[in-house]
Amino acid sequence: MKRRAALRCGAVVLMLGAAQVVRGARIIAVRLWPAPEYTRVTIESDTALRASQVFIDTPPRLAVDIEGIELNPALRELVAKVRPDDPTIAGIRVGQLSANTVRLVVDLKQTVQPQVFSLPPVAAYMHRLVLDLHPTAIADPLEALIAERLRDTTTPRTPRPASAAQAPAAPGRTPIEGDPLGEWIAQRERKAAAQPPAPASVPSSRSPAGDAAVAAGIPFMASASRTDRLIIVALDPGHGGEDPGAIGPGGTREKDVVLRIVHLLRDRINAASVNGNAMRAYLTRDADFFVPLHVRVQKAQRVQADLFVSIHADAFFTPHPQGASVFALSQGGASSSAARWMAAQENKADRIGGLNIAGKDIEVQRALFDMSTSAQIKDSLKLGSDMLGEISRIGKLHKPRVEQAGFAVLKAPDIPSVLVEAAFISNPQEEDKLNSEPYQQQLADALMRGIERYFAKNPPLARSRSV
Repeated sequence: MKRRAALRCGAVVLMLGAAQVVRGARIIAVRLWPAPEYTRVTIESDTALRASQVFIDTPPRLAVDIEGIELNPALRELVAKVRPDDPTIAGIRVGQLSANTVRLVVDLKQTVQPQVFSLPPVAAYMHRLVLDLHPTAIADPLEALIAERLRDTTTPRTPRPASAAQAPAAPGRTPIEGDPLGEWIAQRERKAAAQPPAPASVPSSRSPAGDAAVAAGIPFMASASRTDRLIIVALDPGHGGEDPGAIGPGGTREKDVVLRIVHLLRDRINAASVNGNAMRAYLTRDADFFVPLHVRVQKAQRVQADLFVSIHADAFFTPHPQGASVFALSQGGASSSAARWMAAQENKADRIGGLNIAGKDIEVQRALFDMSTSAQIKDSLKLGSDMLGEISRIGKLHKPRVEQAGFAVLKAPDIPSVLVEAAFISNPQEEDKLNSEPYQQQLADALMRGIERYFAKNPPLARSRSV
């Protein structure tokens, strides 16, 4: 009797398993995130998908066979989602390879290093199959900033009242090895040395000739005691791509509103200077795509940023909290339970956005995060205090002082770094304010004034970008 019952149970299990195989996975959504740095394709399903891939060099294309599914309208949507301006994908083709396998072919505009991996359910997402397409030819971001500066200087621009140009540099200066800016300057100086000698008088920083030199993009020095170099502020719009961040009661997504604020702040930084030295903003993301937390730190370090400012929007379980906050890193405990909770929420971004940990040296990443120094934290607190003072002039503060917690994105050991929570997006009134263009402009102005106040008291040190 017991044997027959066991057989019946086994038969039921086999029938259920067979029914599951026949039904296959249900595709919930497909998404495409194009960006200059990499393009991501996401296929979300109610059960985990198995996939195998082959990359073909000529012409470049990636073929991915996805098991356990049938071709359906959701998958066909991927074909129409490809935009003409996608820097990586030329087109996508889908077809039923066999009874329960779909082949996805991604035609590429350039050679890539593909990463195909799966993500378990997290937050609002179910199972995700992710295709990350990283171009093999990567542009140097510091050289791009220099080129942008050159383009801007071809058109004379009215200087800001606080700026002061400087006198030409002496030719023949040897650039520091591996410094793109120094190499570019050396090339310009060699070209200048090969031309007929200029008049004996040296254009002063306030003369028309000096202004013309600035407009021509020629770096120069007023005296031996003051160096001219590019001042770089790394701006980090929180979240992006698969990670929307907090969502307000009216549907406002944190990732969208902080990107708009960062764009406004970028324009202000690019029009400013520090003691005659041009400023440039470098964005960790300039569009709607996901950037892992440690990569945001690495990006700022790669361009040798002088400051790192991450912009976010608070959220809480209830709609009552309000006001802006500024955070710096803490090597020890958080300065409050709220700061600890906030850091824990922001540090979840990698899980939600979708980080491929396969092949990553997690111990190396942790070592990078643990290298933060007390000097960096001290400077970060100064920057945060200056910003908080300016923000208090345009709106309510959540806390009257700079808070500290273990935010992963603030752990560049050599760059003063702060995280600004612009307002509580979970508060209906503050959500409206975040969507308000006047408030966005006011906040960008306040943050810019905070940066200028910081540099007025803490001039940027001469580093490898120095001329």
